[in-house]
Amino acid sequence: MRAIETKLEGCYIFEPQVFEDERGCFFESYNQKKFKELTGLDVTFVQDNQSKSEYGVLRGLHLQHGEHAQAKLVRVLTGEVLDVAVDLRKNSSTYGMHVAVRLSSENKKQLFVPRGFAHGFIVLSESAEFCYKCDNFYSPKAEGGLLYNDPALGIDWGIDDNEIIIAEKDKTHPLLKDFKFREGNL
Repeated sequence: MRAIETKLEGCYIFEPQVFEDERGCFFESYNQKKFKELTGLDVTFVQDNQSKSEYGVLRGLHLQHGEHAQAKLVRVLTGEVLDVAVDLRKNSSTYGMHVAVRLSSENKKQLFVPRGFAHGFIVLSESAEFCYKCDNFYSPKAEGGLLYNDPALGIDWGIDDNEIIIAEKDKTHPLLKDFKFREGNL
């Protein structure tokens, strides 16, 4: 497995070593010891989530506030998505910046999104199954987000705006200039 630190400190792309033959392929999708060796981060994942969505579905930009903040290790089981992480750590030199990575069942890449980031993805294939490991339990009271199409973020989601399918609640998240973490900043 190879870890590539993105332009956002603590946010990594992981590329597994894939073994292929006439039967198919095999790869190690996660190894806690290697994760720590490659990143220097001691993260314990406590919850796995999975979703299935069709082309154009945008889920995000989501986050958990305060003591319920979550770091996530995300990957795609089937299909392809554009995965986006936005740095919302006030004291970070990359505050308000984002990374966007294509994750697919073919490239088998994963993205580690640290606590203090907003996260979202859009489905680029006919459908996609998305899986993510979280280092903290989900809390509905701590749910929050950032507006996915905030011009200040400059995120190119890769498809026309009129093709985006998004939940009503995700259309009401604040702009970056109005964003504040509840229950304390990270």
